[in-house]
Amino acid sequence: MTAAAPRMRAVTLGLRANLAQFSLLVGVNALVGGMLGQERTVLPLLATRVFGLNAVTAALTFIVAFGVTKAITNFIAGTLSDRFGRKPVLVAGWLAGVPVPLLLIWAPRWGWVILANVLLGINQGLAWSMTVNMKIDLVGPVRRGLAMGINEAAGYGALAATAYLTGVVAQHAGLRPQPFFFGVACAGLGLGLSAFLVRETRGHARLEGRANDGRNLQPAVTMRHVFVETSFSERALSASCAAGLTNNLNDGMAWGLFPLLFARHGLSLSAIGALVALYPFVWGVGQLATGALSDRIGRKRLIAGGLAVQAAALAVTASGRGFAIWAIGAIGLGAGTAMAYPTLLAAVGDVAHPAWRASAVGVYRLWRDAGFVVGALLSGVVADLFGLVAAIWVVAGITALGAAVVGVRMYETHPTPGVGARRHMRSLRRTNEREEGEA
Repeated sequence: MTAAAPRMRAVTLGLRANLAQFSLLVGVNALVGGMLGQERTVLPLLATRVFGLNAVTAALTFIVAFGVTKAITNFIAGTLSDRFGRKPVLVAGWLAGVPVPLLLIWAPRWGWVILANVLLGINQGLAWSMTVNMKIDLVGPVRRGLAMGINEAAGYGALAATAYLTGVVAQHAGLRPQPFFFGVACAGLGLGLSAFLVRETRGHARLEGRANDGRNLQPAVTMRHVFVETSFSERALSASCAAGLTNNLNDGMAWGLFPLLFARHGLSLSAIGALVALYPFVWGVGQLATGALSDRIGRKRLIAGGLAVQAAALAVTASGRGFAIWAIGAIGLGAGTAMAYPTLLAAVGDVAHPAWRASAVGVYRLWRDAGFVVGALLSGVVADLFGLVAAIWVVAGITALGAAVVGVRMYETHPTPGVGARRHMRSLRRTNEREEGEA
C-alpha cells in the first residue's frame, strides 16, 4: 500500500489568509531596515572624524556607491524574481549583506567603506525589493496600500531604532566597532529566516494574473517594453518614478548632511542620533496609517501632498537652528515621506499587470533609488560651494517641483472602493476554486 501524495497548499489571496507568511516578511524587512540604520548616524561622522574627509562631496561618496548599486540591483531584482522566483533573490540579498558590518568594523581605508556600501546596496536592492513584491503577491489588489504601509513601516521603524541606538552606543563607546554589532545581528537573523522559513509567493501573482485576464495566458512583454512603459510612456507609472526619485533625492541629502549640520552646531552624538532617528521613526509609524488611507481616498493626493509637506519641512530645517526647530523639521519630513512612500509602491502595483509587476516595481525602484545618487552629489557640491544650509534650500525647491509634476501628470490609480473591489475579489475566488477543482 503506497502512501498518499501530500496535498499541495492551496493558493489564496488576502492578508488574513496569508497572515503567518505576511508577518514573517514584516519581520524580515525590519531586519533589512536595521542594516541600513546602522549607518545613518555614524557613517557621515566616521568619514570626517576617522578618515579625515573634509570635503562634503568626498564624505558622501559612500551614499553615491550605495545609491548606484541599489538602483541597478532593484532593476535586476524584478526581472530575476519574475524568472526564478522571489525567495532565491531574497536569500541572495542576505548573502550579500553578511560582510557589510564586518567591513565597516575593520576598514583601514575609506575604500573599504565604499565596498561595504556596494554590498549594502545589493542587500537592500534584492532583499527589500523581494519583501515588497512578496507582500504585494500575498494580499491581492484590495489591501495593497495597507500591505505597503506595514512593509515600509517595519523597515523604516527598524532603521530609526538602529540609527538612534548606534548614536547612543557611539556616544559611550566610540564610532566603531560597537555600533556596527547591530548589523551583524540583523544580517545573521535575516539570512536564517529567509532561507528556512520564508515560502515562495510567485504562485499568488500567477493566480491574480489569471483572474485579471479571464484566461490562463499571461501577456508576453519584453523587459525593454516594461522599462519604457514604466519610465516614460504610462502617465501614472512615469509620474511615480519621478516622485520616487525626488523623494530619495531629499532622503540622500538628509542622510549625508543632517549629521554634519547638527555636529557643526555642537550637538552631542546621542542628540544627533535622536534627530536622525526621529525622521525615519515618524516616516515608519506614519505609513501604518497612510498606506491604509490610500486604499480609501486614493493615491494621487497623498503622493503630491506628501512631497509638498517634505518641501515645507526642509525649509523649516534650513531656516532654523537648535534641537527643537530641527525636531519639527524632522517630524514634518517624516510625515511627508510617510504620505508618499508606500502610496507610490501601491500605485505602481495598481497599474502594472501581475505578470510583469515585479519587473515594473524594479524599474520604479531603479529611478527612485537613483535619487540617492543625485541627492548626494548635488547636495555635496552645493554644500562645498555655498554651505550646508544652501544645499538644503536647493533640495527643498526641487522637492516642491516634484509635487507639482505629480499634480499635473499623474491620474488616480486606485480602483473605486466598494462594488469594483468586491467584484474583483469574487473573480479571484472563482479562479482559485476552478484551479482546485482541476487539481
